Amino acid sequence: MATANLQPLFSFAIFFFSLLPFTLCRTSPELSHSSSSSSAFLDVSASLKQANQVLKFDPKALLSFQQQNEVVPANSSSSFSLQLHSRDALQNAGHKDYKSLVLSRLDRDSSRVKSLNDRLEFSLSDLKRSDLQPLQTEILPEDLSTPIVSGTSQGSGEYFSRIGVGQPAKPFYMVLDTGSDINWLQCQPCTDCYQQTDPIFDPRTSSSFASLACESPQCQALETSGCRAAKCLYQVAYGDGSFTVGEFVTESLSFGNSGTINNVALGCGHDNEGLFVGSAGLLGLGGGSLSLISQMKASSFSYCLVDRDSSSSSALEFNSAAPSDTVNAPLLRSGRVDTFYYVGLVGLSVGGQLLSIPPSLFQMDDAGYGGIIVDSGTAITRLQTQAYNTLRDAFVSRTPYLRRTNGVALFDTCYDLSSQSRVTIPTLSFQFAGGKSLQLPPKNYLIPVDSVGTFCLAFAPTTSSLSIIGNVQQQGTRVHFDLANSLLGFSPNKC
Repeated sequence: MATANLQPLFSFAIFFFSLLPFTLCRTSPELSHSSSSSSAFLDVSASLKQANQVLKFDPKALLSFQQQNEVVPANSSSSFSLQLHSRDALQNAGHKDYKSLVLSRLDRDSSRVKSLNDRLEFSLSDLKRSDLQPLQTEILPEDLSTPIVSGTSQGSGEYFSRIGVGQPAKPFYMVLDTGSDINWLQCQPCTDCYQQTDPIFDPRTSSSFASLACESPQCQALETSGCRAAKCLYQVAYGDGSFTVGEFVTESLSFGNSGTINNVALGCGHDNEGLFVGSAGLLGLGGGSLSLISQMKASSFSYCLVDRDSSSSSALEFNSAAPSDTVNAPLLRSGRVDTFYYVGLVGLSVGGQLLSIPPSLFQMDDAGYGGIIVDSGTAITRLQTQAYNTLRDAFVSRTPYLRRTNGVALFDTCYDLSSQSRVTIPTLSFQFAGGKSLQLPPKNYLIPVDSVGTFCLAFAPTTSSLSIIGNVQQQGTRVHFDLANSLLGFSPNKC
């Protein structure tokens, strides 16, 4: 374990982008006789209406927190749930129009993807912690990942929940992130803290706060750590330059009416800088040993992400049964990177036709490269360039009746639907191992990027070996991580 004063080297931001539904009043002759499995309707008018409303969110009209005295054991099989809200419901950055908001989301998303790839490269490199030389003022970042839930740009999360911290419990908005393991929140005294909605947590007010020794298993499990006055220190840095540094401790976390989990290892951040805004910190839902999921020994968890442009909420559930109509796919894990949740995707179909994409483009090799992960913190699905080009070309060939327009940011396939109220588009489905198929809602792959009618195909190419299913494609679908049986389940319309 490296012993040093903690200073950030890397950082990164993440974010989520949401989409809206739409449709065309004219039905194209090319699709007028197509079956429901080959075409679908998008509601353009409803999407644009919702896009204009997102700038009017009132963060004050949000969640309450209720504490219950029941203690949930770390190995409890009890099921419980939390409300999930989108980032903009908590923190609206004051964008003047919807397009500037979208561009900001896409910029954060690019940082998020970079950070995930950086983490993968670091984990798969031959560099071991024992090889690291202690530096006078800096060490390598502990976790290149990002949040998925809030207005914190600590990677920057897009969805958040209300969590109680300490005894007596005090409520805080916390980002929820499946691409991160380390739990942390801002703590007094602050060397440098970003602005958050709630008062900053003061450890002196909690009877359950406890420091971790440098020799503790939790401290030893950190990829990047330090030691000062026999107390464990941590650092989490993100790809955009944001970071959190402080003491690694244990504390009680309360989940509304569901009860309390004691002795959760988390970072008490005294120096937190970068794009973090709004929420108090992050809850890591990744597969690593220090994630909340691992510490509470959950056998499963699931979430349903509401539209990013919606002020409504959904639920994050622990140890609950999957819905009966769930489409199950293999949940795969890497022997080198335990944070990520890989899925057994074997192909894509457009308009009911399976595309000619080599399944190897979605597979992880023996060295840990490749594969496709399900990530709640990434907004736009990234596919290897060959797979993306095949998907894009198939979609374009089936939409000659739609008016093309210039690309926007990372999107190269966009349409001008300003004169339409409803539009017919080809269906798009994920094909999983075992012959299972998940057809996406139209609003999950053709999304508005401004308030006047420009819609883009919500996929992007990547030169990285790692592909990612982002939250735009997951919206409105309950995603169930069955850790006990190594299954990833998808159930539409279960928010």
